[in-house]
Amino acid sequence: MPKSTSLLWLLALCSVAACAPEPTPPPNILFIFADDHASAAISAYGSTVNQTPNIDRLAREGMVFENCLVTNSICGPSRATVLTGKYSHLNGFLDNESGVQFDGSQQTFPKLLQGAGYETAVIGKWHLGSAPTGFDHFKVLIGQGPYYNPPIGSITDTTVVEGYTTDVITDLTLDWLKGRKDPKKPFMLMYQHKAPHRNWQPGPDHLDSFEDQEFELPATFYDDYSNRSSAAAKANMRIDRNLNANDLKITPPRNLTPDQLARWNEAYEPRNEALKAAGLTGKALDQWKYNRYMRDYLRAVQSVDDNVGRILDYLDESGLAENTIVVYSSDQGWYLGEHGWFDKRWMYEPSLKTPLIVRWPGTVPESVRNTDIVSNLDFAPTFLDLAGVPIPSDMQGQSLMASLRSGHDPNMRVDFYYQYYEFPGSHCVQRHYGVRTDRYKLIYFYGIDEWELFDLQTDPNEINSVYGKPEMAEIQGALKIRLTELRKHYQVPEDTRPMPEEACTSDAEGWMGFDSE
Repeated sequence: MPKSTSLLWLLALCSVAACAPEPTPPPNILFIFADDHASAAISAYGSTVNQTPNIDRLAREGMVFENCLVTNSICGPSRATVLTGKYSHLNGFLDNESGVQFDGSQQTFPKLLQGAGYETAVIGKWHLGSAPTGFDHFKVLIGQGPYYNPPIGSITDTTVVEGYTTDVITDLTLDWLKGRKDPKKPFMLMYQHKAPHRNWQPGPDHLDSFEDQEFELPATFYDDYSNRSSAAAKANMRIDRNLNANDLKITPPRNLTPDQLARWNEAYEPRNEALKAAGLTGKALDQWKYNRYMRDYLRAVQSVDDNVGRILDYLDESGLAENTIVVYSSDQGWYLGEHGWFDKRWMYEPSLKTPLIVRWPGTVPESVRNTDIVSNLDFAPTFLDLAGVPIPSDMQGQSLMASLRSGHDPNMRVDFYYQYYEFPGSHCVQRHYGVRTDRYKLIYFYGIDEWELFDLQTDPNEINSVYGKPEMAEIQGALKIRLTELRKHYQVPEDTRPMPEEACTSDAEGWMGFDSE
């Protein structure tokens, strides 16, 4: 080949190499995790009681999962499942009250991402007892953490930070994002709020929000729990009987600064004086308690939404939004007065379902509603998959990549296994396990040997168990067989821990001298 021709070929090759697109860098992962955020308090899920414009923005620009179910509806166990991709019996964190700490030496998705070159961080609520592992950086609440002036633990020390905790967590998150050691590395950031966990203390920006809004009692508020097992009637989580003076803001928080306390009292003292003057009893008092509860809960939610907006704005301003996957979820669902309850724990729908919204520009289609049965069990394998990291074979969840790309995965599970362990304990909810399909739900309260079966199509509020009905015999039998298969598949051992009976007493006795009829 003549030298001139050879030179032209070389120049052409160099030109092609120079013009070749650079490989797409691994995506950043921003996992936003609220605590006890009911889907019914997110307008993207059809809330009739509040608006959440910043979370809704994620929904418009991404995918909303309608059936994200948790493996064990309580804070610590849910977090352990998210980290490990395993059910509670395998990750070792069954409940919040047995004193067991999360085993930080075990495999978690942050460790695997860290090993693959990701910079990893967790900021906010941790609530697993042991110190975080697998993170290059952490600043976390100590235990449950207060709503104001939280002590923040880091690798080196613990420092009390003045301010409203939802704002403080966001400030610390923005500080980390702006000051990352190596901006060229992809990051995985777990940005985790305390709110709107009990006792729903509003921030200074929202102490007066919703005050003029009147909330009607849910249709099932005065549920008498007939036509079911005895478990629901024995529980201790009713709004009309079991909220205490701190829950209802009759007494102010103890750790406020003078300025914070003055602002708090400015909001609540006149309202509480009006309550005393009204002398409410019976259903009128129930209505007042429900409205106080709802207003405070939604005030805490609004601060979360405000702060999600701050983070999204920074992603836009910094140019990070395009290659950052943003996930919004909660550790479980929550009751907004359905069946008369607050709290979670049950396999019933309001606590079993948790919000899940995912935005990934260029990959996840916008404004899609996904009805696949997915779970917090799937978060760890999904995060690994989207980062191109192999999913360990002992993780029990499934990657949601196919669902995220197309809106439906035909290979996704068709039924789901659940188990709750914390009895005796707070709220006296019996231990139970069960299976849920797209239509039916079978629950076994194994401590009292009682069953429930619900047809979610004809009885979406789960008021009437049809267990033992002759017309349900075939479905009931098939679900029992499937329940046994799922327990074997997930390697679930028999729960042989002692299960003593204990008195279920309310922490709300004499909260203000009022008792509802």
